[in-house]
Amino acid sequence: MNTTRAPRSGPDLRRTVALVTESFLPTLNGVTTSVLAVLDHLERRGHRAVVIAPDASGRSIGRSRVEQYRGFDVHRVPAVAYRQFPVALPHPVLDTILAASGADVLHAASPFLLGGRAITAAARLGIPSVAVFQTDVASYASRHGMAAAAPLVRKVLARIHSGATLTLAPSSATARMLAADGVPRVERWGRGVDAILYHPDRRDTQRVRALRRRLAPRGETIVGYVGRLAPEKEVERLAELGGIPGMRIVIVGGGPSRPALERRLAHLDVVFLGPLRGDALADAYAAFDIFVHTGASETFGQTLQEAHATALPVVAPAAGGPLDLVSTGLDGVLFDPDRVQSLRRAVLALHLDADLRRRMGDAGRVRVEALTWERIGDELLAHHDRARVLGARPIGARAALPAANENVSGRS
Repeated sequence: MNTTRAPRSGPDLRRTVALVTESFLPTLNGVTTSVLAVLDHLERRGHRAVVIAPDASGRSIGRSRVEQYRGFDVHRVPAVAYRQFPVALPHPVLDTILAASGADVLHAASPFLLGGRAITAAARLGIPSVAVFQTDVASYASRHGMAAAAPLVRKVLARIHSGATLTLAPSSATARMLAADGVPRVERWGRGVDAILYHPDRRDTQRVRALRRRLAPRGETIVGYVGRLAPEKEVERLAELGGIPGMRIVIVGGGPSRPALERRLAHLDVVFLGPLRGDALADAYAAFDIFVHTGASETFGQTLQEAHATALPVVAPAAGGPLDLVSTGLDGVLFDPDRVQSLRRAVLALHLDADLRRRMGDAGRVRVEALTWERIGDELLAHHDRARVLGARPIGARAALPAANENVSGRS
């Protein structure tokens, strides 16, 4: 029986959120970053949360194990590794955890196998669900050599999101794509940025000055990239920057594509710094002169906002999330990802004009200063409340997930 739970009232206004995520610590990517920010905000507002996440260690075969994050229980469920990425299995233990959680809303972060089952289980329990579309798994499948599976993956994603009470899209391009795929009740929800951690004043610190001397000992223009090193990120586009004098390329991040990229970009003056977090990452941004984003299949582009907060001009593809985040000529340049040398021309113009870099960087900083995680977090809580009012979707409102023998994969 599908019984919709009414929003709580009375003196205890605290909510309980079951947060099911396809990615969590120690895996570092945009989904993990967003999930941590959501949990931090729930703690700040005094709400309760239960987290269900993949077990990257492989120690939870056939069962779950419990950890803690900011006082919230984190239930680790069985997962398998795919290209250095733990992919959670839709194990029955998820249903048990969700039933015992006392949750009045399910927050499904970038749902696929694990999140898809969670949305179905929540509907059976009468728990409304909010599905956050963040990873374009269909595009990733194509980039990972599984183009034939991409249409099926896209249909599966549409079915998963159609079963949620609400779907939150990070960009206008993604919202249009979901609507075209028949997903109902799609609303926009962006991402916040820590404009204190990522700040242009870091450039004047002793650490960043030392980093700049190490990376650009002859005063070269530093062009930086931050992100996962995987096929869908298309970091090999940086090969277009070969032969430009006075330029140093710095790449921050890790992933399965690093060995291939080291070979492909061997002709460049390039430094790989590996994965960085916290102050070390903020220092790296502050050491850059230009920020370049290369992937044309991003649903958002959190690193663009971090670069803007650091007052860097941003160069990014005119596709997907960057269309909402970069205004060409004002705070950066959108290049044509289908035109050879378009990236090179955009970077070269900024390399040759320090005044233009400063003006665009200042404009980018102004653009994101008000986009705090506190503000974005409160917007999310409002979406959760709307889902509570609307209630869980009937089970018959969504199609079933594909059978286990259907080959649906492609997460990076």
